[in-house]
Amino acid sequence: MGIGWPQLLIIALVILVLFGRGRIADMMGDFGKGIKSFKKGMSEEESTSSKPSAQIEAQAKDATPSETTSKSDAAASPGNDSAN
Repeated sequence: MGIGWPQLLIIALVILVLFGRGRIADMMGDFGKGIKSFKKGMSEEESTSSKPSAQIEAQAKDATPSETTSKSDAAASPGNDSAN
């Protein structure tokens, strides 16, 4: 046994009487704004989730030249046994 259309109609009429047409319109408007904000937040997260990988790749490209210069400096030093 579930709730049918007649029961839902009675519940809707009771809510309409308790809250009034204006208050229900305000609540539905707020509900719609909440859903819109949620969807916007989800789309922003999807777009920002791809940005960190691009930032990591950029940092890796920036780090590569400094690592190669420090390795070449270490290899050029006479006291370093790992280069032999």
